[in-house]
Amino acid sequence: MKKFNSLLIMFAAVVIVFTSCIDGNDKPVDTIIPGTDDVLLIDSNITTNTTWETGKTYVLGGRIAVTAGNTLTIQPGTIVKGEVGSGSNATALIIARGAKIDAQGTATSPIIFTTVADEITPGEISSPNLEPNLSGLWGGLIILGKAKASLAGDVTETQIEGIPASDTNGLYGGTDNADNSGILKYISIRHGGANIGEGNEINGLTLGAVGSGTVIENVEIIGNQDDGIEWFGGAVNVKNAIVWNAGDDGFDTDQGWAGTLDNFIVVTGGETDHALEIDGPEGSYNVGHTLKNGTVKGNGVSELGDFRDGARGTFENIYFFNFADPATTDGRGDLSLSGDKTLATFAGGNLKFMNLQATLADGVALTTVFKSGTAEYATIVAAGANTVGADKSAFASTWSWTSASGAISNLK
Repeated sequence: MKKFNSLLIMFAAVVIVFTSCIDGNDKPVDTIIPGTDDVLLIDSNITTNTTWETGKTYVLGGRIAVTAGNTLTIQPGTIVKGEVGSGSNATALIIARGAKIDAQGTATSPIIFTTVADEITPGEISSPNLEPNLSGLWGGLIILGKAKASLAGDVTETQIEGIPASDTNGLYGGTDNADNSGILKYISIRHGGANIGEGNEINGLTLGAVGSGTVIENVEIIGNQDDGIEWFGGAVNVKNAIVWNAGDDGFDTDQGWAGTLDNFIVVTGGETDHALEIDGPEGSYNVGHTLKNGTVKGNGVSELGDFRDGARGTFENIYFFNFADPATTDGRGDLSLSGDKTLATFAGGNLKFMNLQATLADGVALTTVFKSGTAEYATIVAAGANTVGADKSAFASTWSWTSASGAISNLK
């Protein structure tokens, strides 16, 4: 870590060049990296216990890993910015297996991860120059652990997607479901999901075999080009999570995640594919997870959920609204069970739905939206009459840009 002054102008120029080359968004034409003494460049892996301080901005100069045996502490109000880039130039912060992150923001002083194209400074919640649907300007936050994952071939470890196989800090998996990768509280991750290869983007928050000893509460993901949060196995529990404008899926689960997501909101964007994408185990380790107390706001291009490849788990107290009529949109706007393996887990009681509610377009039948028998566990309610869903008070505007923008103001 080193302070930089003369490099500021160079970084600004690099940002402009990279910004103009990334497809799919209207990019800012200029960028400002605020301050001098309070902006610090991180250009190598973190190999000792390190603290990033309140009131300062830290710029990730590349793919940065906190290596095993070390803890990165990020104080409340700190801003972390990734340089703009894709492919081998994509920036990300990786918490490797055996390392920890202690990032505890507060309800009035969150920790913000964003791009250097963002002019936000410590103390601000909303970006002063970027729109919340702008994506792909850096990578994201990746946390890797030693918990179990259901992997093809019943191997115990593998490389996380989005990180080249040559980087061993990208390995995840093990046998310790109580593994502890640290603490995340009051975190906002924005404008990420850089593409490192064809169809291979980085999620806003990636959790690879993260154990239940890890604490994750009050997190939001905004404008990520891939998924908002994706779990790959593990047993970590997540509480109070919000995803706004995901480019692919809001929440995506894979490889036998055994934890619980409690109190969540998905606000789909113009490119969101599925609000929920739930995949089954890949190996013989068969476990499920729980998603409960959620509110999902759709649009004309998104699906409620796709449950695939023998998906397992319990999905309860979830409210869906503002989705299209699947009959007129080639299946957009439905909740589907894909494939014989998923139909079998549903029939066998390993995939459960309880207390689903939905406000549907006029004249749309429940069975048109909730496929393969799932309509039995869903009811139609008038707009605003839902009795299940998220407690949006957890996402107060003092820490959440989604809330401060008014994007969830019409949620009950």
